[in-house]
Amino acid sequence: MITLENDYLKVSLAAKGAELQGLYSKETQIEYLWDANPKYWAKHSPVLFPIVGSLKNDSFTFKGKNYTLPRHGFARDHVFNLGKKTETEAVFTLTQTPDTLLVYPFYFELKLKYKLIDRKLNLTYEVVNKGKEPMFFSLGAHPAFAVPNTPNTTYDDYYLAFNDDEKLTYWKLDNGLVADETETIALGGHKFNLSHHLFYNDALVFKTLQSNCISLLNSKNDSGLHFHFEDFPFFGIWAATDAPFVCLEPWCGVADGVNHNQQLEHKEGIVKLMPREKWERFWEVECF
Repeated sequence: MITLENDYLKVSLAAKGAELQGLYSKETQIEYLWDANPKYWAKHSPVLFPIVGSLKNDSFTFKGKNYTLPRHGFARDHVFNLGKKTETEAVFTLTQTPDTLLVYPFYFELKLKYKLIDRKLNLTYEVVNKGKEPMFFSLGAHPAFAVPNTPNTTYDDYYLAFNDDEKLTYWKLDNGLVADETETIALGGHKFNLSHHLFYNDALVFKTLQSNCISLLNSKNDSGLHFHFEDFPFFGIWAATDAPFVCLEPWCGVADGVNHNQQLEHKEGIVKLMPREKWERFWEVECF
């Protein structure tokens, strides 16, 4: 386990998946991250790469050849190399292997850069195309935050506050694929009240979110967090059935649509990266 620490936060990281595994505030004495109880879901904050969500029939076609990838890709299950490490920063790197080339025919470098900045944890993703031809990929975040995270509160006491949305339109999922059916929820005062039943039919998938900050708050005390993200065109909100957490998931990419032709270049939200080109996105969470 790798630890980052400053005057405000203590963060735990694992080399497998370069995964965030703990986010503790010294001021509030709250652990904000989900504890990965396998009764519900045995992960904390996996990186989704080189796809987000499910492929139709778990496969895609590229240059006439068929490839198979599991839901959310393979990066979360690989051990990353730890590079730069200080008290408040850590950089993890994953590159292609003979095994990854069998299921994803691209040469790449994926870096996850963690940095503590006062009460904030920043995670920057960097992808470099190491091949000689254009590379196609998706990338997403999947941090799970504990709900409830303080004594004497229940799941229904918590809500999400959106900084720039008055209503939310989400796409429903059909066996992990994005259906054509949508539903719109009006937000009273930009607030979205959490309830377990919201996630009984899988994640809520957003394609038109206007907000770049979502706050996890509750009606019983003043503790919470601000989750900030930039330039992610898709977003997911999810929890396992009746589980005491909520995932806030900014995505560059989305699961296949039910009518997708399975051609990788035609995949909705796919990122095209030219040889030697570098791509970056980040999110950060502020605890209080």
